[in-house]
Amino acid sequence: MQRLGGSVIHTDATSSSAKKGETLEDSVSVMASYSDVVVLRHPEPGAVARAARHCRKPIINAGDGIGEHPTQALLDVFTIREEIGTVNGLTITMVGDLKNGRTVHSLARLLTLYQVQLQYVSPRGLGMPKHITEFVASKGIPQRVYERLEDVLEDTHVLYMTRIQRERFQSQEEYEKTRGLLVVTPQLMTRARRRMVVMHPLPRVDEISPEFDSDPRAAYFRQAEYGMYVRMALLSMVAGVNPLT
Repeated sequence: MQRLGGSVIHTDATSSSAKKGETLEDSVSVMASYSDVVVLRHPEPGAVARAARHCRKPIINAGDGIGEHPTQALLDVFTIREEIGTVNGLTITMVGDLKNGRTVHSLARLLTLYQVQLQYVSPRGLGMPKHITEFVASKGIPQRVYERLEDVLEDTHVLYMTRIQRERFQSQEEYEKTRGLLVVTPQLMTRARRRMVVMHPLPRVDEISPEFDSDPRAAYFRQAEYGMYVRMALLSMVAGVNPLT
């Protein structure tokens, strides 16, 4: 918003009337009266959709817990098009905590608009939720589930890595059992196609070795920059403003 020439009013649960017991609906109604667009990130799945029913201004979902992250999905598809030239005909492999990863939930849904194949690799118990796989299947998109990265690299055009989310585990011990099981390294990527990309919504923990950062296929930092432009375009669109005029 600042790059577009606008300004930002920031508020969160620790600095707003929410700590006094104000409801989400009331908080959003008040913030909408001060602004042209509301961007809401919330820990509860479905919270943004609920707030949208009480918001007089455009509202953008910036992530709702383990639910969805639609603007990330938009920038992810933009990244694939920029890096490879097309989305249709690709095999896209999603890796990591697919159960709690809202980025992959939204991306899988958006990719059903294209002709793709989806593959999932995750630690045991962290697979893609059933409601997502059922939605993808209902659109006729082929899906496969694997346990090892080595088994998918040869056919993968887009390797979408995600972190194992510490905050979703009950204990540090449970978290330690799953972290570090699926890691991209230069050695591993000798098995992959020469024309493919590795993406990550960031932040990464240890699922991509820093030694891989210099590989031309490492697209995650370019992906982050694309995200800024995509979100600028989205803000312009919902605000009804053409920044080029």
